[in-house]
Amino acid sequence: MAGSSNARFVALRIWLFSVAGLIVAMVLVGGATRLTGSGLSIVEWQLVTGTLPPLSDQQWLEAFSAYQQIPQYRQLNAGMTLAEFKTIFWWEWSHRLLGRVIGLAYLVPFLWFIWRGGLERTLQRRLWLIFALGALQGAVGWWMVSSGLTQRVEVAQERLAIHLTLALAIFAAIIWTLQRLGPQHKEQGSKRLRFTAAALLALVFVQLFLGALVAGLRAGRIYNTWPLIDGALLPAAQRLWLETPWWRNLVDNQLTVQFNHRMMAYALCALALLHVIDAWRCRAATSSALLLLGALLLQAGAGVLTLLYQVPIGLGLLHQALAVLVLTLAVTHLARLWPPRAPQLLR
Repeated sequence: MAGSSNARFVALRIWLFSVAGLIVAMVLVGGATRLTGSGLSIVEWQLVTGTLPPLSDQQWLEAFSAYQQIPQYRQLNAGMTLAEFKTIFWWEWSHRLLGRVIGLAYLVPFLWFIWRGGLERTLQRRLWLIFALGALQGAVGWWMVSSGLTQRVEVAQERLAIHLTLALAIFAAIIWTLQRLGPQHKEQGSKRLRFTAAALLALVFVQLFLGALVAGLRAGRIYNTWPLIDGALLPAAQRLWLETPWWRNLVDNQLTVQFNHRMMAYALCALALLHVIDAWRCRAATSSALLLLGALLLQAGAGVLTLLYQVPIGLGLLHQALAVLVLTLAVTHLARLWPPRAPQLLR
């Protein structure tokens, strides 16, 4: 009986790790879709029939004709050949297919675990919540794409930021759940240490949102100097607050959005350094605090290179992959400091 329970527990962890890996793959494919300008190549959301790509020459021509009706084609890609259209189509189709695969890879094993004897009730509620967020993510994805089909040549950057942040929130929830499964080893840290670890995780999410705004505005392809931006360490206020009302600058002004992303990177690295010093003094979770600081510094360095080289696709994807690494380390580090609870096992 105990052996059966242990086997199912191992299977539970393998399942969650696999789903987390698929989410990372989807985030990277989504990044490539964005960098190649492919996100609007499919102008309909067909949950079931959209699983299959065009299978005949006539279907390809119909898909291409639908794309030719939107502003992106008319203003940016007029004259594109069918072969060129197929390239961007495959990126977007792969991104959507991964979303469907993740949904099935999550739901089918989840129902199996429930059928085979159930999960501890608190864990089951958490896993249902994660599934609901995944379903919401599909709707948010179409909400994002629809913003670029009528009047814009690209999707709205704030919707892109929400889409990416929600995907990474689902990923973080899975990593947190994995950390809370099984025996937990409490690190004896102060309340202040736990607070700053939580603050670091919160600021990482803010930085992810800001980075998505930079990507959505293609703001990484201008102001390609460092440490100066627009010729100064601190740009002129009238340029930072050019738009009216003032709050539009936070999402629409390329200079302001890139400046905010840089400042948040500096703030995160500084807070992570102070957190490492505090962890060393408390003799609690020092190794994971150092790993987080190292990842943040590596991510900042990759960000500078990405900026200086005007976002080549390889560096852009590396920057995004390192962001996922930073998020993973921030979640696992906080979990080490969080008060333990009884293991969440199968019933």
